[in-house]
Amino acid sequence: MSNTTITANARNFDGFSFLARFAPLIFLLVLMLVFAIIEPRFMSSINLFNVMRQVSITGLLAIGMTFVILTAGIDLSVGSLLAFAGLVAAAVAKGGMQDRFTVGDNTIGYGWPLAALAAIAVGLLGGLLQGVAITRLKVPAFVATLGGMSVFRGAALLFAAGGPISGFQPNFTWWGQGQIAGVPVPVIIFLVAAVVAHVVLRYTRYGRRVYAVGGNPEAARLAGVNVQSIIWSVYVIMGFFAGLGSFVLSARLNSAEAVAGTGYELTVIASVVIGGTSLFGGAGSIFGTVIGTLLIGVLLNGLVLMNVNSYIQQIIIGIIIVLAVAFDTFAKSRRRRA
Repeated sequence: MSNTTITANARNFDGFSFLARFAPLIFLLVLMLVFAIIEPRFMSSINLFNVMRQVSITGLLAIGMTFVILTAGIDLSVGSLLAFAGLVAAAVAKGGMQDRFTVGDNTIGYGWPLAALAAIAVGLLGGLLQGVAITRLKVPAFVATLGGMSVFRGAALLFAAGGPISGFQPNFTWWGQGQIAGVPVPVIIFLVAAVVAHVVLRYTRYGRRVYAVGGNPEAARLAGVNVQSIIWSVYVIMGFFAGLGSFVLSARLNSAEAVAGTGYELTVIASVVIGGTSLFGGAGSIFGTVIGTLLIGVLLNGLVLMNVNSYIQQIIIGIIIVLAVAFDTFAKSRRRRA
């Protein structure tokens, strides 16, 4: 390569674009370095696996939320839907509500496969109902999912009379507490789901249509894309991950509760936005979402190790969300001027 070419490439290098693309990863690495210096326990293998295990549930939800936000949508009901699906799965696993507090092998139930299918079915149905409300009834996504958040939480409270369902078979709890070659099972589920979602978004026609609808729905419609079917389908995908996440969470805690998932919508949306997915739609990636999820998990874990007040943690996350959206808005306006 000639000196002229090298000089031209250096002149064309856009530092802001580079930062916009890799800022979450850079921030994650810097954050890990800072916590490692301040608190030596942070880099222990036990703590790092604990971080991964903690973020696996919200990570699954964040994968589904990435599909939704890529279409310029939003889903505020993920925590409530997770709670409802988890209770249904727990009831199936216990064989009903009569032995809801019985612990150990005293109850047979219907087994973990049917419990997992029940959780996913509830999630799919919840996502489908919201998708139909948004596309057919023309209810704005914010309003539809805000209503869904209330409906699913109320359904969870009604289903279990406000109480928990706990004490599952070991083959059920293994999905949340077990390990494969030393790696927690929830972490493996999260990473496998992330790989599959990445392939779908990047290398399939459906994935390209999701980006197209988020980038310019009218242009996508004129190009022959069924915009409404793409929009309701992403809420179904979100429901699938809410159901899957509910099963893994119940298995991990050995309990399902109507209050499970409270506040998850904030953490999930933060993970997706911080990972670089634009709230305006059409831009983002599963890789970025994974980084954003890890960043939130590392930040919270580090603050806990430093004994930072939990209320202050919420303030910090809220500030980060605002800054991430502000940065995204500025980056988008800069690209338009360019």
